[in-house]
Amino acid sequence: MIDWNLGDILDAIEPVMPRDAPALIHGDRIVTWPELSARSNNIARALRRRGADTGAKVAFYMRNRTEYGELMAACFKGRLTHVNINYRYRPEEVFYIFDDSDSEVIVYSEEFRDCIVELKDRLEKVHSFVEIGDAADIAPFAIPYETLAQEGDGSALGITRSPDDLLFIYTGGTTGRPKGVMWRHDDMRKAQLDTQRPAGPVPETVEDNVALITLNGPGRRTLSACPLMHGTGFITAIGALMTGGAVVSLSDPSFDAAELWETVEKHRVQSIAIVGDAFARPMLRALDENPGRWDTTSLGAIVSSGVMWSREVKAGLCRHIPRVILMDSFGASEGLGFGLSLTTAKGGTNTAKFGIGEFCDVFDENDRIVQPGSGVPGYIARKGAIPLGYYKDPEKSAKTFRTINGVRYSIPGDWCRVEADGSLTLLGRGSVCINTAGEKVYPEEVEEVLKTHPAISDALVVGVPNEKWGQAVTAVVHLNAGVPFDEQAIRDHVRGQLAGYKTPKAIYPTDTPLRASNGKADYATAKAIAERATAAS
Repeated sequence: MIDWNLGDILDAIEPVMPRDAPALIHGDRIVTWPELSARSNNIARALRRRGADTGAKVAFYMRNRTEYGELMAACFKGRLTHVNINYRYRPEEVFYIFDDSDSEVIVYSEEFRDCIVELKDRLEKVHSFVEIGDAADIAPFAIPYETLAQEGDGSALGITRSPDDLLFIYTGGTTGRPKGVMWRHDDMRKAQLDTQRPAGPVPETVEDNVALITLNGPGRRTLSACPLMHGTGFITAIGALMTGGAVVSLSDPSFDAAELWETVEKHRVQSIAIVGDAFARPMLRALDENPGRWDTTSLGAIVSSGVMWSREVKAGLCRHIPRVILMDSFGASEGLGFGLSLTTAKGGTNTAKFGIGEFCDVFDENDRIVQPGSGVPGYIARKGAIPLGYYKDPEKSAKTFRTINGVRYSIPGDWCRVEADGSLTLLGRGSVCINTAGEKVYPEEVEEVLKTHPAISDALVVGVPNEKWGQAVTAVVHLNAGVPFDEQAIRDHVRGQLAGYKTPKAIYPTDTPLRASNGKADYATAKAIAERATAAS
């Protein structure tokens, strides 16, 4: 296989795309492939003209919108480095990523202008601020985004690119400060293609890639229900564009399942990317409450990544959309293709059970390969097409990207068991593992059992300091509406399926959100709730 550059792929795809083929869809706004080509070329050329040299970091500070996709393409073509900004962060958190990433250009939507104004004088590395909004009301220090998009004739840049060109994905910082994962273009594309190999042949060259599009037509219309500024949404968008598809996003700032199904119907969406039950449960509820309301016949796949996806929710979605394939993808910002689980109307695997990825191994605490069926927990490691490391953090890079027996691996910290049949049962992230009375408890294993209780809609499990056990296994739960809380019944439910030491010593109901907007667990909030409740009891 040749070395890949994402900008080169886009340049090769665009001439063979139908002129009316959509590349980006957001609400009623549609950007066709010819428009994406011209606008992204203009933006890339304009940013380079204003001092953004090869490798310069460009911060994306916006919600889902077509401009995200345009700017993404511009960075790939212009040899500039994407930096994602979580728009829910407070100003000091935003400043940290601007500064840590060495961003030279900040492209922001007008709703975040106040934050930029507050931070502007401290952002000494930034030479260009670009504002998306009404051209008549742009901040005096900023360049209107549309000026860049329309500045030029839309022609290709004609520059030589490299497979070593970079993109950054800043993690959420659940185990410390956010970290910038550095991906080479070549590794990102090869990692994506590796995940597709089990389904059949993949393109080995840019020419193969173009030939497939010429033969089969435009790629899938993929709806990213999660924010593009999160790893799942961003990587999904890359995959859609690299196959000549369309990136579809929702216009409501808050996730609205009805809007999602309306969008599927209106734009004939073929695949959806979500992050577990935080998205899937409202989607299923909307279908249950409105049977037959939306035409979902275009939909062939729903892919979840980042957190585990409950079996009963999958079954419900298959009941409404019998032809859909539900894919539970086990991956992280630090690596793709750790494992895959498929569910159809004919059945599927248990929650947290995955087929191991082709390029993955599982090691025990002493870096020895875990034998299938041994019952020994181990950490999963991905070799081959993996990131370079964390930006400006050699210490954390050395811990996550390690060499074992002469092979370099990405090891995000997810622990699992290797079953006798070679499949994986995911136990959870080692960083939130609970040590109780000398035993290790992986929160996600307990959480999945808790969520099978009819009273519980969501649950997180944390360790609370305890004089007797060291850490007490403690659950924080969301109850289904109108259901009474019976702590003992819930504990009995867990004890009936897991070892006694894994049963929560205490369970606390709450109305506080337990997940971030991307569906991932907010263990810091759950732990704070549990510790306050424990202290008060």
